[in-house]
Amino acid sequence: MSFLKQIEEKWQKRWETAKIFEADPDKTRPKFFITFPYAYMNGPLHVGHAFTASRVDAYARFKRMQGYNVLFPWAWHWTGQPLVGASERVVKGDKAFIKSLIEVDGVPKDELEKFVDPIYMATYYTNEGRTSTRKMGFSVDWRREFDTTMPTYQKFIEWQYENLKNMGYVSKGTHPVVWCPKCRSPTGDHDRQVGEGVTPEEYILIKFKLDKETFLPAATFRPETIYGVTNMWVNPDATYVEAQVDNEKWIISQEAAEKLKEQGRTIKTRRQIKGRDLIGKTFESPITNIKFPILPGWFVDPKHATGIVYSVPAHAPYDWLALKDLQEKPEVLKEFNMNAEAVKNIKPISLIEVAGYGEYPAIEISKQLKVKDQNDPKAEEATKLLYKKEFHEGILKANCREYSGKTVREVKDMLIRDFKTRNIADAMYDLPQQVVCRCMSQCIVRILQDQWFLNYSDLEWKEKARQALGRMKIYPATATSWFTTVIDWLKEWACARTTGFGTPLPWGKGWIIETLSDSTIYMAFYTINKHIKRHNIKPETLTSELFNYIFYKEGDKQKLSKETGIPAEILAEMQEEFQYWYPVDLRVSAKELVPNHLTFFIFHHAALFPTEQWPKGIGVNGMLMIEGKQMHKSKGNFVTMKSAVEQYGADATRCTLLMAAEGMDDPDWRAENAKEMQSKLESFYNFAKSIIKNNEKGEYTHMERWLMSTLQHRISAVTENLEQMKTRTALSIALFEVWNDFRWYIHRKKKPNAKALKQALKTAIRLLAPFAPHICEEIWNQSGEKGFISLADWPTIDPKQIDLQAEEEETLVKNTIEDTSSVLKATKITPKRICYYTASTWKWKTYMHILEKSTRGEVKLNELMKEYAVKAEFRKHLKELAKFAPAIVKEISRMQEERKRSLLEAASLDEKETLESAKDFLTERFAAEIRVYSEEDVERYDPKMRASLSAPCRPAIYIE
Repeated sequence: MSFLKQIEEKWQKRWETAKIFEADPDKTRPKFFITFPYAYMNGPLHVGHAFTASRVDAYARFKRMQGYNVLFPWAWHWTGQPLVGASERVVKGDKAFIKSLIEVDGVPKDELEKFVDPIYMATYYTNEGRTSTRKMGFSVDWRREFDTTMPTYQKFIEWQYENLKNMGYVSKGTHPVVWCPKCRSPTGDHDRQVGEGVTPEEYILIKFKLDKETFLPAATFRPETIYGVTNMWVNPDATYVEAQVDNEKWIISQEAAEKLKEQGRTIKTRRQIKGRDLIGKTFESPITNIKFPILPGWFVDPKHATGIVYSVPAHAPYDWLALKDLQEKPEVLKEFNMNAEAVKNIKPISLIEVAGYGEYPAIEISKQLKVKDQNDPKAEEATKLLYKKEFHEGILKANCREYSGKTVREVKDMLIRDFKTRNIADAMYDLPQQVVCRCMSQCIVRILQDQWFLNYSDLEWKEKARQALGRMKIYPATATSWFTTVIDWLKEWACARTTGFGTPLPWGKGWIIETLSDSTIYMAFYTINKHIKRHNIKPETLTSELFNYIFYKEGDKQKLSKETGIPAEILAEMQEEFQYWYPVDLRVSAKELVPNHLTFFIFHHAALFPTEQWPKGIGVNGMLMIEGKQMHKSKGNFVTMKSAVEQYGADATRCTLLMAAEGMDDPDWRAENAKEMQSKLESFYNFAKSIIKNNEKGEYTHMERWLMSTLQHRISAVTENLEQMKTRTALSIALFEVWNDFRWYIHRKKKPNAKALKQALKTAIRLLAPFAPHICEEIWNQSGEKGFISLADWPTIDPKQIDLQAEEEETLVKNTIEDTSSVLKATKITPKRICYYTASTWKWKTYMHILEKSTRGEVKLNELMKEYAVKAEFRKHLKELAKFAPAIVKEISRMQEERKRSLLEAASLDEKETLESAKDFLTERFAAEIRVYSEEDVERYDPKMRASLSAPCRPAIYIE
């Protein structure tokens, strides 16, 4: 075992023994309630979970050190189909799945045999997850732990849904849902193996006529384009059926007929038809009664909508490209006995006028993007760009009859309504992408009758959700628009299913509340579960009246005590606990949960709690990749939290993850980065130990002032970035930039001041503690401090320690070294002597004058030169100023305001003296004789007259 792992185990045991992360109400301190979505226990916790949880824990530790009473609880999600589906795959002997359980999850074979019981499987993964979470060093209050099948939790969920139903936010209705034909239940996002986030989409079916009795319903999102139809596409190799759909005869794909059976349609299949038997026939437009040909289109997917597509080559890039391919390869048409010349004569029909394009936008955009053919990926980009532009800006032309002159956007709904009334159009639902249930069955769309739904389309509820969002801090702020969009488009959501684990719907026998609907306000349950467990409170005593007392302060505790048998003082403690911790201060999760869980979290809190208990903040982060690829267990691209901690240690795993990304950028876990981080932390630990052991009594110089001053800026930067959940930037500063500051100080100071170094180290490790808590606890302890660094005060800026003069002196030395190195690299000289020439007094006066003026607004060169022409101190250098001033104005215009203030406050900077004091350091650095002159020195060595090139903060250099 490495010494870092020994350190980690040591401090985890000490934290647990001292119970320092167990948080109880304390009215003397501000509270901070932070949460992380509980994970599904159909598999192990992985580094994706570890990434988000590390962000949560870093923030929790930061707030705790700032003096907040921090609660960070943890729980386990057992409800829904994921567990049952995973267990069934073991029962069925799914070899690939079982192999991944053994090789990726590390499940022993003797345990695997018991996975036929989904409860055992959940218990196994929960125990493994708890161990891994503890080994990561997360500062969790484990007294509040629960899983979502616990009867006490289910009573809480029953209370939630009874209230929602009474408010009118849950109702029975008829709506399209993603449906598993095997489970015979709606399949929510987290009950899916594939297709999370996919929702049913309505396709408009334009009913073209094959003959007087038969319709060819072609699916589209753009019914207005019927006015530009030129042909139809049918897959020659697909199987179609002639079917009686309600009271009409339709020809549709075999798959479409099966789908429509689940959408309230009466389907009677008469006969099968090969797609190639339709090729070459003609169909009639229901608008114009003009006939058009049916052409072969192998790209048509019979599993998608009706399997029939009408073609509008003027406005649909795919249609234009497919038609062009056929026209350029007429031999394809021979097997269908089609007239190639007739196909070649098909011309696009323009129907939409859109700014920036001519008659045929699809042709133009295909050429602009250099789309080669219908198989070119750029065809999809062309389609999306054109559809968006035509929808928002397109105006229908005269051939669109009564709709001409109107925008596509304003006419679409009206046109659909009119077409349905005239029996020109119908509709069906389908999934735009594949969805696979956890039971491994392909999902379809079903229109459910008498199904229980959450009424997210309720306008009053939406408005409450918007208000709640408006009061929240969203990290990063750019994610706010995502939430706004989801709140706007979110519609009825099937909140119950008939299979899997979960809380029974209180009023619906046989229904179970689905997995994304029972996980919206459980943070409230954390606040009271400590008491439920401690006092062994039975589920049957957790009545609606009890929850109303705790959450709404309704009812009398004495009466409630008699009814439930729970002592009145315990009821009061539970109420006090909830009222103290609520609202949730921050919830952090991945961006994939914005369209569902995180937005549901907002909706349900807005519905069930008063405004003062609405959530205060949400942090959104990216989705973790493994070695540059999407994490996928079945493809072996998967790293468990357990294996990462065992291989690299907790601090290295945490820091590797936190350095990978911030905001909504997708982090990338790379083993090489973890190894490197492990090595860096070991080096930092040894470096810190060397400082602790150092007893040098070097004098206190400007270098100590520089170190302490620089550290104040690091404190400010780490604090500001952490407050904004910019964990990567904060860690980068706390570890690497601070470390570099120490190394520079030691490099510059041959005999460092041990007292100053140790003082600075204690500040530095407190900045690092939220990210790498174990190693920082050890260093803190070895430095002689008592207690835990986890509970130490967060560093704050000491204005007295800020010394801008010392900072500017060191900036000058660093910049001079950098400039010298650049010259040496460019000239490839091995230096024997290096001469530096600092700027003259008049240049400095000019520089400071321009600098000061720039803080009050833009410096205009012509006005500046007029000013210099009349001022005596500048007039005598007017010729030189004509060249010098423009360069300085340009330089200062690019300078950050903070640097300007620093230079102005450090106005007494003596460049010559600063470089003179650094001569020994520069001599050693460049292995050359160092000479320092002022431009004003009469006697100076300057064979190439370089002194005149000097400028403030940029000495001129001569090397020989």
